[in-house]
Order: sequence, then structure tokens, then C-alpha cells
Amino acid sequence: MTDLTAATATAAVPGPRAGPWLSFGLRRLGRFAVSLWLLVTMAFLMIQLIPGDPVRAALGLTAPAELVNARRAALGLDHPLWLQYFDYLGGLVRGDFGTSMLSGVPVSQVIGDRLPATLELALPAFAAVIVVAVPLGLLFAVLTRGGRRRGGELAFTSTTVLLAAIPEFLVAVALVAFFAVQLGWFPVAGHEGSGSLVLPVIALALGPASVLSRIVRVETLSVLGNDFIRTARAKRLPARLVYARHALPNALTATLTLGGMMLTGLVAGTVLVENVFAWPGLGSTIAQSILQKDYPLVQGIVLVYGVGVLLVNLAVDVLLAVLDPRSTIREG
Repeated sequence: MTDLTAATATAAVPGPRAGPWLSFGLRRLGRFAVSLWLLVTMAFLMIQLIPGDPVRAALGLTAPAELVNARRAALGLDHPLWLQYFDYLGGLVRGDFGTSMLSGVPVSQVIGDRLPATLELALPAFAAVIVVAVPLGLLFAVLTRGGRRRGGELAFTSTTVLLAAIPEFLVAVALVAFFAVQLGWFPVAGHEGSGSLVLPVIALALGPASVLSRIVRVETLSVLGNDFIRTARAKRLPARLVYARHALPNALTATLTLGGMMLTGLVAGTVLVENVFAWPGLGSTIAQSILQKDYPLVQGIVLVYGVGVLLVNLAVDVLLAVLDPRSTIREG
């Protein structure tokens, strides 16, 4: 009987690993939900905080009052603020981002048309940052460990600092001037085949890759000085196994924390780069919408960019928990 009771109690209690993971998942989802609510609320208040009448600003000062009033009624802007807010939340739940003030086209349709082009640019840039920065930072950490190759360390640091300091649009202009205009290797602008992807992706990825490679190098140098690395060397493990199995996973844990925050800047960088290359994505659309004062369209695109940043942060948190479960889950 005692054994049966003990077995039942053991079966009723969650396993030692399920509880922390469940708690961690709920905390992360809770933070994501709160951040998403704040983002949606700020996007809604954006139109309310604009001085003057946004409909009049979009249609022009000479637009007839009847047209302005009709557009305000169509957009629901003549309702009380609290009703507009709940209408806005309900619309988002249904996938309705509102209607463009100028064209009358649903904002969700415009976003659906332009989002694939932005992803076509952002995802290869993100992959390029990871593929270039992580091996480069690891390589220079190994080469310059213990103060060796001071010249190589100085060249690496100087180059990455310089590249990280140049704004994306200046990099884009320089790439166009040299590789497109002078050499004629790539299209100057537009969305015409895979060749037109090369220069925008480089312009987007160059700065983040420079910063991330420096972070990887610093974190790897810190990890290489730990006792478990010396133990692994004392066991005469091959160098590639010491770096791949012991150094890299521990270096990536701290790198991802900083790298994740930095890579969210890559999403915002698409706005500038798309305009330089006349890329038909969300970045060029939001810039045009701001100039035309088409605020519902601006509102919808800001939401898409904000959700993208929140998803990147959530993915980094989950990846950190997978790489280092004990410290990440304990810290919450």
C-alpha cells in the first residue's frame, strides 16, 4: 500500500524538468502579450496624437468638407475614442488593419502585397549576418588569443568598428556608385531577378555582421580562459572539438542576448535600404505613406515591423533557454 501511494504521488507530481520549462514558457508568452498590447495601443494613439485633422491633412486643405466628413465617417473617426479603440482591437483580431485614406484600399491588402518583397530582403540579410559573423568572430578569437597577432587584432577591430559606424543608407549609396554605376555588375535599383538582391542584402548585413563578429570574438576569448576549456585540452581533445563542443555553445549564449537586440535593428534598416534601391517592400511604402500623410497605412506597417521585432526577441529567448537551460530558466 505504501509503495502504491508513493507511486501515485510520484505520478501526480510533474517531472523535474516540466515545471521550470512550463513556467518559463508562460512568463515569456506573458511578456510577449503585454508588449504586443502596448505596441497596438501606441499604434492606435498615433493618429490621435497627430496635431490637426489627419483626414484633412491626407486629402489636402482644398478638399470639400463633405468629402472630409464622409471619409472620417468611413474610417470611424467620428466615434468616441474608447469605441474607436475597441473597434480597432476587434479589427486586428479579424485581420482588418483599416483602410488607406488616399486609395481606399484595405491596409492588410497593401501589406500582403509588399511584405514578401521585404522578407525576400531581410531573411537573406539575417542569414548572411549569422553565417559571416559567428565563424569570423570565432576565428579571430582563436588567432588573437593570449595577445598573439596584435596586428591582426588591430586590423579586425578597426575594420569592424568602421563598418559598424557607417549608416546603412551611406553603405547602400557607396555600393550602388561602385558596383552598379562604375562596374555595372548589378542593377542600380528595382526588383529584377536575383542579381538585384545582392547589393541591398550587403548594405543591410554589413553593419550588424561587423558588430556581431566583435561580440562573438570577445565572448569566445572569455570562454577560452575557463577551467573546462583547460580540462578539455588536458584530455587532448582535438582543437576542433574543443572549439565546436565547448567554446562555441558557451560563447553563443551571451552573444545571442546582445546579438538578438542588435539584429532587431536590421528590421528597421530595411526602411532606409529599400528607399535607396527603390525596392517595392514595406520600407519604401511606409516612407511614401508618411510623406502622403496616409496614417492608417503607416499605422499598419508600424505594427508589422513591431511584431517582427517582438518575434525576433521571443525566438532569441527560446534559443537561449535551449542552449543554456539552467541559467536562462532560473533567471526567468
